[in-house]
Amino acid sequence: MSNHVYKQIKLTGSSPEGIEQAIANALDRASKTVKHMRWFEVVDTRGQIEKGRVAHWQVTIEVGFTLDD
Repeated sequence: MSNHVYKQIKLTGSSPEGIEQAIANALDRASKTVKHMRWFEVVDTRGQIEKGRVAHWQVTIEVGFTLDD
């Protein structure tokens, strides 16, 4: 394994479809400008309730990416 240095950013993705889709939305959007993403960690999960049911998910993740040489 080579020596890597990682930088971390915090992202919040949302979706009415579920937690996994909220994470995927955050990563998909970030991948347009952030290179070399390597891992993520879920740090917070929230939901919006409408009429007694889950209407929307928000998931906050920390994403690690390697820095360019």
